[in-house]
Amino acid sequence: MAEADTPRADADETVAALDIGGTKTTAALVTRRGVVLDRVTAPTPGRAGATAVLDTAADLVRQLRARAAGTRVRALGVGSAGVVDSRTGRVLSATDVLTGWAGTDLTGRLRQLLGLPVAVVNDVHAHALGEARHGAATGHDTVLYVAVGTGVGASFVAGDRVLAGAHSAAGHAGHQPSPYAGSLPCTCGGRGHLEAIAAGPALAGEYARRSGQPVADLRAVAARADGGDETAREVVLLGGAAVGSAVGGLVNVLDPHAVVIGGGVTGLGGPWWGALRDAVRREALPVLADVPVLASALGADAPLLGAASLAWKDAE
Repeated sequence: MAEADTPRADADETVAALDIGGTKTTAALVTRRGVVLDRVTAPTPGRAGATAVLDTAADLVRQLRARAAGTRVRALGVGSAGVVDSRTGRVLSATDVLTGWAGTDLTGRLRQLLGLPVAVVNDVHAHALGEARHGAATGHDTVLYVAVGTGVGASFVAGDRVLAGAHSAAGHAGHQPSPYAGSLPCTCGGRGHLEAIAAGPALAGEYARRSGQPVADLRAVAARADGGDETAREVVLLGGAAVGSAVGGLVNVLDPHAVVIGGGVTGLGGPWWGALRDAVRREALPVLADVPVLASALGADAPLLGAASLAWKDAE
């Protein structure tokens, strides 16, 4: 589990970890046991291009190394936004939030900037590894992780690796058909996908359609649900049921030892979680009805600890 941010004198070897997101980049020094010794964060200069993003990330790691003089940093693990080929460390595709990110050789350029062995994975996969190694699913051999936030992503951890897929695109759980979505347009250009009804912006849009009252974001829907707005409550339950139905189907396909759910939408609380777990039980085969569905335990530390676990593997 993640601990204090103050460097520990008794840790003479660590790895560095980077979580590169669309809005912020965080670097950390992490022990083999998954203890975060120190961390630093900066805004991601996404509109300035890949070179600026990598320079910012490398500078954060340099700051940590300077603050931990005498501690050997053995390797670097990176969790990055975008579709990432973990074998080559190259970004295959990315949204416009990170200008010019697609095609970036993360492994090669960060190795050149920092002189460290580098292991790279997609950020959702990094979250999953963190929860499997040091979080809610510690001790489980296979773990299905589903993140529900501005989008819906997933990862499957088996042993010491994630299932990345033949094209490094495994995990796009938000782009499977959902009976709850009808023909709603999805961010990918398709229609009727899970993300179109279950992601945070989608739920805010669904409330506006049902009530005729546009809201700023999902937090406004949550506040109205807490205040007794029946339409808002129905939308919260709908979102949970949509995710749970999809998770139940994935459990039938993958048969994991445990499921972990993370992301900002989980903050909708008990009613959302209740609808989700009920839907998982409805969809899962009887033999799989008792697969635990757990809440993410690590929060923002999950991708750092997951990336660090990859770095430790490289360092061995």
